[in-house]
Amino acid sequence: MGIAELVPGVSGGTIAFVAGIYEEFITSINNVNLSTFKTLRKEGFKAFWQHLNGNFLLALFSGMLISIISFSKLIKWLLEFHPIVIWSFFFGLVLASILFVAKEIKKWTPLAIILLLLSSVLAYYITTLPPSTNADSLPYLFMSGAIAICAMILPGISGAFILVLLGSYKTVIEAVDQRDFKILVTVALGCLVGLLSFARLLKWMFSHHKSITLAVLTGFIAGSLNKIWPWKQIISTKQIGEKVIVIDESISPFAFDGDPQITSALLAAVIGFSLIFILEKVASK
Repeated sequence: MGIAELVPGVSGGTIAFVAGIYEEFITSINNVNLSTFKTLRKEGFKAFWQHLNGNFLLALFSGMLISIISFSKLIKWLLEFHPIVIWSFFFGLVLASILFVAKEIKKWTPLAIILLLLSSVLAYYITTLPPSTNADSLPYLFMSGAIAICAMILPGISGAFILVLLGSYKTVIEAVDQRDFKILVTVALGCLVGLLSFARLLKWMFSHHKSITLAVLTGFIAGSLNKIWPWKQIISTKQIGEKVIVIDESISPFAFDGDPQITSALLAAVIGFSLIFILEKVASK
């Protein structure tokens, strides 16, 4: 999940789903509530930790943190010097994820099919939106944090990409660099509210409308494929703070200006595709 979050356009939620931990992840986040902290006061830390599913959350977030620290430079280097190969790998990985999530749908209804199509179109549309201009009002940053964290746990959509679209990316990055705690606390509170609220909604959806929920998640993952298509044509660039955001569109590898590296791309895509089924077998054990 940590490595996936390092790649713009790839969601850690997709990896969580394939690894078979998505529902437990959502349920564990949902456990962060008032009654859990009442358990701490009344029954002690051990009961609180068990109710929180603390071992699971600690292992998960520790793994994410370690991978982000360990692989950030490697991923950055690959995206800069071998973009077609690394994007092909993730394209194959996400493509296999669609099949994996779709096969979990036990009952295909007309509503599930319609919602799958609508969520695919919505996710695709989101990937084509241009980055917004910078916005730095505190209420807007609170809302940006709430929306971005929802995207981060939703398979198929990258939270960092949503911040760019909302125009909050520059403000947040600058706040980190300058240690502007007023902005950082505002965004963090937005993330907390968004995470807890969205986790409750997802938990309820999985409990009462699992097939429909899976159909929507499948659609989001399918629609996001446009963002990670390996062959792009740059339309323009936009400066957001010190970061240059490239605005591009997907094109055929045969129309690519330069070496399309089709053989390497196909090999990387097959490895990514196969990795999902290897993960599935490991998770099932």
